[in-house]
Amino acid sequence: MNSLNWQNKGEIISVNNRNIFVIDTININLNTIENQKKTLVILHGYPTSSFDYYKVLPELSKHYRVVIHDHLGFGFSDKPLKYSYSLIEQADIALQLWKQLSLTNVTLLAHDYGTSIATEILARQNKKQINLQIDELILCNGSMHIELSKLRTIQKLLKNKITGKWVAKLTNYTIFKKNMRNVYFDKTKATEAELKEMWLQLEQNNGRKIIHFLSNYINERYYFWHRWIGALKETNIKTKIIWAKNDPVAVAAIANLLATEIANNNLYWIKNCGHFPMLEKPEEWIEKILSD
Repeated sequence: MNSLNWQNKGEIISVNNRNIFVIDTININLNTIENQKKTLVILHGYPTSSFDYYKVLPELSKHYRVVIHDHLGFGFSDKPLKYSYSLIEQADIALQLWKQLSLTNVTLLAHDYGTSIATEILARQNKKQINLQIDELILCNGSMHIELSKLRTIQKLLKNKITGKWVAKLTNYTIFKKNMRNVYFDKTKATEAELKEMWLQLEQNNGRKIIHFLSNYINERYYFWHRWIGALKETNIKTKIIWAKNDPVAVAAIANLLATEIANNNLYWIKNCGHFPMLEKPEEWIEKILSD
């Protein structure tokens, strides 16, 4: 699978006057059965895109209508230079997109960066501020408990207002490749071809010029900690915590703590696996997603 093939699966939808790249399998699998499936919405991670799910989309789409978009600033979506890239606004975009697609009941799956967008959406749902029924929540390897996260050096530099823009300018494919491979357990699973496609999408629409703005999400996780962790503690939504146990960033301790805080949850481990389980161990990851 290359970027062009992936791009051809989706479309651009205008959301809040921004172009957002969206894959909706109801447009790929044109049959009446598709309309009867439950809907799975996916919020992808940082600094990649919806492309993270290229290995698992075919199987997931047998069981769900899958809707996945590139967040603003990622992949094939717009990357405006003058924009805050707040997770609050990313939640606004996701909710508006789903409204435009007439989604009312969903299973919400989030990984990494996407888990904080999910907790913002959850905070709004807890207060009955949105008209969206979340039937199930699936959380995968996200540093919601930022105080336990083991941030990489490049993440710390990019989120800094002084060093961020300079690091972004100096970032190249070699640096990207090294940092991506370092979060895999089996580094051979991060193939050169796959990493090049990820980099191509990161660079799309002058993406390198805004990557340091995207990194501010780390600061927001501290600022909104009580709101977002509080939302998880308050919810009674059935929740799966599916965690790659050898993630060097979103470490196992985060999953263990979440399992004590979320009332209605099941914790599933994927052993010998790093930060991107849907890429490193796709078959096992899908098995956990589809389990009862």
